[in-house]
Amino acid sequence: MNSTNHYKHILVGLDLSKDCVHILNKAALIADLFKADISVAHIVEPLAFAYGGDVPIDLTEAQKIMEQQATTRLAKIIDEVDVKTQAQYICIGQTSHEIHRIAETHSMDLIVVGSHGRHGLAILFGSITKGVVQNACCDVLAVKV
Repeated sequence: MNSTNHYKHILVGLDLSKDCVHILNKAALIADLFKADISVAHIVEPLAFAYGGDVPIDLTEAQKIMEQQATTRLAKIIDEVDVKTQAQYICIGQTSHEIHRIAETHSMDLIVVGSHGRHGLAILFGSITKGVVQNACCDVLAVKV
């Protein structure tokens, strides 16, 4: 924990799945306990990553639509949990890198993410949660979903 032995600003990384309500509820309980602020983030992988970067078409409009849909879905999740957030971030990029960047830029002292506890190939190739835990600038709580 930070030098005052409590969390002041929590970043919750959400993938917009059905499990997000559970993850955000857990983060809200921690925020209430420490009287901390909560911000939420969803990272949209660039379409060029998904298609290998060799797509001969302009994906700008499709990327904008994905961002708009993510913004709408994130707002619904926040409303469902009924939590007041200090900020909401929708970013394009590599998930763990962007989560780290947001946390560092805004001096957050806890990152909360979901962990699906997958086995087999997911362990072999790593996971987003593992990427967030590694090299984080602060504590990370992986909520099992």
